Amino acid sequence: MENHQIKVVPTSNEAIIKFESNHFLVKNHSYEFKNIDDAKSSPLAQQLFYLPFVKTVYIAQNFIAIERYDIVSWEDVQTEVSEQIENYLNSGELLVKTDEEKKKVPVTVYAEATPNPNAMKFVANKKLTVNSKEFKSINDTEVDTLARNLYTFPFIKELYVDENYISIQKHDVISWDEVTHEVRSFIRESLESGSSIGETKHESAAIVKEKGESVDLPKFENLDDISKKIVEILDEYIKPAVASDGGNIVFEGYEESNGEVRVILQGACSGCPSSTMTLRNGIETMLKEMIPGKIERVVALNG
Repeated sequence: MENHQIKVVPTSNEAIIKFESNHFLVKNHSYEFKNIDDAKSSPLAQQLFYLPFVKTVYIAQNFIAIERYDIVSWEDVQTEVSEQIENYLNSGELLVKTDEEKKKVPVTVYAEATPNPNAMKFVANKKLTVNSKEFKSINDTEVDTLARNLYTFPFIKELYVDENYISIQKHDVISWDEVTHEVRSFIRESLESGSSIGETKHESAAIVKEKGESVDLPKFENLDDISKKIVEILDEYIKPAVASDGGNIVFEGYEESNGEVRVILQGACSGCPSSTMTLRNGIETMLKEMIPGKIERVVALNG
């Protein structure tokens, strides 16, 4: 697994700040510690209580939240606290000691149709992943994970997981009316039993496109100014709508010489002719209006 990277996230309560990791910290439980004695089960929480301004420590999902006393402002100390948390998490030390057996956690899952007739979106009432994941085949999955076990259904073609949903593409051999209830129940029972999605065997910075071709995605900080503007527009205006349909859109590149923008469609949007055409035309129109004179066409590829 890649190292933890911590991001500082303010909350509506100015005394509380969240230190978010790019990986899950705990999955089926959350913890609240009021003092150093209360934190005996968490060495990291105990370390944090040695800081005189720490009032309460919360550990949940992919973040550690800390409530401070009013003797300091977060602007003065948040960088040092972030580094302390990041270093501890990357040391491999245990975050929370627990003797509890795995318990079933109540989970609800509902199915939601998408514009792609071969794709169905299954939405849970809990966070499933910190980073979006794509599984193009069973070979991309890990043993004893929900992603691997879903491929026991022979009609499942591809999986895309983001936040609290799994977007599943099927082969044409069966209709969703025949299998939706069974798949939904399988996902719910697996999550209640503590099954995790698992990591994809794709390289973290790569996406597999059509015909099995792998492409390394550019890092934002290495992009030119026009490309950065394109990414910001996609993130703010396009991705939320695409996510609601069980899909994702990823920026692949921009050619200044001919004004071509290349994007990759994932999840329910991948392989859907109507989505490809609608998205391409809609993105093209928006980019031309918001970045005048720089965009000629958008090429949408299936992930």
